[in-house]
Amino acid sequence: MKIKTKQHQQLRNNSILRVLTVIAGALLAAVGLELFLIPHGLVVGGITGLSALFAHTTEMQLGLFLFLFNLPFIFMSRKQVNVRFALYTVLGLTCLTIASLALHRFPAVISDPLPAAMAGGICLGLGIGISVRFGGLNKHASDQGYSLLSGGPPKSTEIVIMILNCAILLIAGTLFGWEQAMYSILAYLLAFEGVRFSLRGLSASRAAWITSSRCMDIQEALEASLGREVGLAEGSGENGEFSTLFCLINRMEEHQLRTIVLDCDPDSQIVFKSATVDQRQVNQH
Repeated sequence: MKIKTKQHQQLRNNSILRVLTVIAGALLAAVGLELFLIPHGLVVGGITGLSALFAHTTEMQLGLFLFLFNLPFIFMSRKQVNVRFALYTVLGLTCLTIASLALHRFPAVISDPLPAAMAGGICLGLGIGISVRFGGLNKHASDQGYSLLSGGPPKSTEIVIMILNCAILLIAGTLFGWEQAMYSILAYLLAFEGVRFSLRGLSASRAAWITSSRCMDIQEALEASLGREVGLAEGSGENGEFSTLFCLINRMEEHQLRTIVLDCDPDSQIVFKSATVDQRQVNQH
């Protein structure tokens, strides 16, 4: 009982740390946008750049468009993520929106557009990367058009994203001036590197090996909660006999899998490894 209580306490602490990290990442991204990039008319690619263009042309605050344009991507990916991850995603998006609205009235921290582009790009990239790593922002909704996780999108999607980002930067150059467009490209590249740095070592797919004496209960619980196919890697799988289960999951589902397994058997052993597989296999139900 003490072991189980200790494990649940650790999971609770991990959840609290995850929430705080998601909030910190969203705040850092908002600082990069509102205190460095937007005051100088600097626009990066992806949904953030599109939101900035609409905010400029309509004279409405950036935070409103960030929330509206990101929401559809959350609904589009609802079949690929679980409820817990969706809640973290909504939390990250909400914090990004509120922070952006709150910081909008403050002046730029740096008056020179060149260092502003550098600082803003780094803050934005690191903030987004941190939030995505801990499940706070949807990887499609807030990735600035980047290939955030190893493997990345299909080549055809990469081409479409590249074209859209080029179009956003061209429109920004027309609206704000071509010198500003050059600074925007610099901010975009630095944000890209910031995201890559934050997500270093993070794989979109994870292979989980679970050793337990209650494999049948764990298998049923995982298939019911995650919708993933769970296979028997070693042993008979009968309760009372130690066996090993194998399961492919999304990186963001690792925390939930651990919680489910420990609820069924607090003495079980779980090993996670990165897996290079077809993402369609991981996301199938």
